Amino acid sequence: MYKLLRFLITLIYRIFFPYEVIGVETFPKSGGAVVSPNHISNLDPPLLGISLPRQVHFMAKEEMFRVSIIKKALYIVGTFPVKRGGGDSQALKASIRILREGKVLGIFPQGTRDKSGEIRKVHVGAAMFALRTNSPLVPVAIIGPYRLFRKVRIVYGKPILPAEYLVDGKSTSDGVDRLSARWKKEVESLLHQYR
Repeated sequence: MYKLLRFLITLIYRIFFPYEVIGVETFPKSGGAVVSPNHISNLDPPLLGISLPRQVHFMAKEEMFRVSIIKKALYIVGTFPVKRGGGDSQALKASIRILREGKVLGIFPQGTRDKSGEIRKVHVGAAMFALRTNSPLVPVAIIGPYRLFRKVRIVYGKPILPAEYLVDGKSTSDGVDRLSARWKKEVESLLHQYR
């Protein structure tokens, strides 16, 4: 079912929102990885999912799981629910498990969509998961806007390895903050370069 759904989503995007993928060859071929783009539209998660050869597992707000058919489709593509507005221990555990199983976790550090093209507020979840599991953090720039039959670009930056942000092999709040700041800098650089 996953392959069929992926094929259908790819077909829809190819027709209505043609896209160009840049730099995907640098994405880790195996092992856990946190892939983290800027967030400009609800159309971002499927685009990220079809632009990578590996399956991406996303957190999505639990409200999206209330409609049965959407819920089934989300589970098929590896998406899992998260409660907003507080720590959701189940979602946190699921994220860490995904990375420790050598899979790809997708997180939007901005937390919400921002069509301005600027990166203002950055949440630290992506950096935290990368450091806790010693997984590379991959910055990604999505360059829109999404308009029918107009090209969208998705640009993959080089993976940021967590080693230099760990202290004695462990995650610290300072390391998380520094890695989050590095993610912001890298994505802003990609946006500037490829816009």
